[in-house]
Amino acid sequence: MSLPLFLVDELPTGDRWTLAGSEGHHAANVQRLTAGEALLLGDGRGSLLHAVVLAARKGELDLSLDAASHVPSPDPTITVVQGIAKGERGELAVQLLTEVGADRIVPWQAARSVARWKDAKPLDRWRATVREAVKQSRRAWLPEVTAAQTTRQLSFPAPVLVLHEEASTPLSAVPLPSTGSITLVVGPEGGVAPEELAALNGTPVRLGPEVLRTSTAGAAAVAALSVRLGRW
Repeated sequence: MSLPLFLVDELPTGDRWTLAGSEGHHAANVQRLTAGEALLLGDGRGSLLHAVVLAARKGELDLSLDAASHVPSPDPTITVVQGIAKGERGELAVQLLTEVGADRIVPWQAARSVARWKDAKPLDRWRATVREAVKQSRRAWLPEVTAAQTTRQLSFPAPVLVLHEEASTPLSAVPLPSTGSITLVVGPEGGVAPEELAALNGTPVRLGPEVLRTSTAGAAAVAALSVRLGRW
């Protein structure tokens, strides 16, 4: 069984340390870790530290610190421009994207997005969802979630791959770089508008004959890219 992961701002040094705060509460009160059990501490920037519980109290764990390691950043990176969706579909989308390996997520206020972000609360929920998904999937790198952008604000180096139900090119056949970055664009519930498709200056691609929801299409595409890139 893989070790549970807890995120901290900076990895501690020395032989012993106390995990407190929200992560300490989750470890001690929710997961109920006890003396002798092992866990991982991560900084979200590739560094991991193995630790063993010495003692558990309400909201805190005393830890014995062991070996540290570093996981290199993936190359090429995968940026997903995710169309903002209504309700919980957007949060489901970013949860799945994080679990399958997206490195950066850009909320996209697309023309056909039903939901409109009027304050910072939706972005905060996306970032909190990504953080929890990193812990769930035991990822060493915490994906960046940028501020929401409109179509005019989007600008990425090639290749830009746009999921589109009318595309003739399968994602499995499009050329991929061996280094640098890949941008994947996922439209909202209503899809990508024609004028947006032109403005994005990307390659329309499709996964297969089925049409997936905005909450699942990106994850399926990132999974396919992960296989092609040798991540999986």
